[in-house]
Amino acid sequence: MLPTFAMLSEWHIILALIIVFLLFGGRKLPELARGVGEAIKEFKKSQREIASDDTHRQVTAPPPGEAIPPVSTPTQPAAPGTPPKSGDSKQG
Repeated sequence: MLPTFAMLSEWHIILALIIVFLLFGGRKLPELARGVGEAIKEFKKSQREIASDDTHRQVTAPPPGEAIPPVSTPTQPAAPGTPPKSGDSKQG
């Protein structure tokens, strides 16, 4: 896919710059360019921060052959005929 500016000739770019100059005037152009420059700097800064956060958050997998421990262990039911513990919700 071609970049957008590759399809424009130099006359298109010059005409666009003249229109921008007429719309904003000579005094506003430096402010406009400064604002665009600051926006680009902020965008690049946030990209670097996101990339550095991603490298710190990488999860390492256990080595092959090593078992992953279970998250929770199931409880075993009480033997028949024994009274339920005080914490059990079963009535019985």
